[in-house]
Amino acid sequence: MNIGQLEERVADLLAEARRQGADAADAAVSSSAGLSVTVRLGEVETIEHHRDQGLGVTVYFGRRKGSASTTDLSPAALKEAVARACAIARYTSEDPCAGLADPELLARDWPDLDLHHPWEITPEQAIDIARTCEQAALDFDPRVSNSEGATLNTVEGSFVYGNSHGFLGGYPTTRHTLSCVVMAQEGDSMQRDWWYDSRRAAEELATPEAIGRRAGERAVARLGARKLGTCEAPVIFRADVAPGLLRSLVGAIRGHAQYRESSFLLGALGQSIFPDWVRIHEDPLLPRGLASAPFDNEGVATRPRDFVRDGVLHSYVLDSYSACKLEMQTTGNAGGVRNLAIESSGQGLEELLKQMDRGLLVTELMGQGVNPVTGDYSRGAAGFWVENGAIQHPVEEITIAGNLRQMYQDLVAVGSDSDIPGSVRTGSWLIEKMTIAGN
Repeated sequence: MNIGQLEERVADLLAEARRQGADAADAAVSSSAGLSVTVRLGEVETIEHHRDQGLGVTVYFGRRKGSASTTDLSPAALKEAVARACAIARYTSEDPCAGLADPELLARDWPDLDLHHPWEITPEQAIDIARTCEQAALDFDPRVSNSEGATLNTVEGSFVYGNSHGFLGGYPTTRHTLSCVVMAQEGDSMQRDWWYDSRRAAEELATPEAIGRRAGERAVARLGARKLGTCEAPVIFRADVAPGLLRSLVGAIRGHAQYRESSFLLGALGQSIFPDWVRIHEDPLLPRGLASAPFDNEGVATRPRDFVRDGVLHSYVLDSYSACKLEMQTTGNAGGVRNLAIESSGQGLEELLKQMDRGLLVTELMGQGVNPVTGDYSRGAAGFWVENGAIQHPVEEITIAGNLRQMYQDLVAVGSDSDIPGSVRTGSWLIEKMTIAGN
């Protein structure tokens, strides 16, 4: 369905909610279609054409709330979804914070963020691209001996949101991704690694050859990995694993974690949580950004925002409900943070290695050992041991441990090597000291 058809569905649904007695309502509908092709060892493994759609509706009877969802967008199914939501709302308890976003904060004349770039690609063309990508990885080095495949995925979709304040808007998007996963072997040592790229416009994707070569290079570099003895040392989180540290920050400053008192940064607004040179911000209006949006999932206008400035926490991540619970105003983050970034302190990765002198470069993290309430951090890791500012050998079967609040305070530098794909932009992080547990 196109944007106009989806807007008609939402408008009809809101009218139906009024007919069934709801005081207020909102609804969001999405529709997407795409192609996914995987090639393994030169042979086609899967070809999938996929199409998805879904709608969610929330109704309010005073401060009582009910929600329902459906994947059937027929008029009868929409009417039934509204009836289910109304039935739920009539029996729920009053919640003083239940309701729509402040109408004064809703988006009006939003910009075109250039998010829609359809790729007219046939399955045969997609197969050729994936095959070229995988072959580049296999050709990189004779030790690249096996593959889990190369996958090309392209999706075109539309999103529409509306509410009974009179807001109704939507926009189309595209996303194109090419990835490759390979294994390298030397003697008894076998290692697996990968690389990918993801863009709104297909012409901005890295070449299949470049993605494949990088996957092969990363796998070969890990051969001959050793174990380490337990020690304390500086740690660099390479740019492709550093986004996890920013996501932990976002989780800690979400309004829902704050009002539930389940955050290691509880009540930290206005406090210094990083060194004074650190700035962390979002830019939801970035043209072609992978997380760009002119309004959030409540219709609130989005805008660039500093979460951390001069090392101080200046803003939580709030939707309307959590803002009400905290007696604050929404930050336009219903649905998440968009195009999060941390500013670099200027050094490239090689400079960070020299600055660290001796320590661990982390290139892979395993497990979920992050406690969002206490900030305790303990995760399996692999990477490279560094001496005299130079990589000496790969390492594996280690655990790195610390506390996120202290790790943020101990941030020494953020690299300029932020060439990773994705909606979180960061270079490598140099942390002053962590515990490294080995054999």
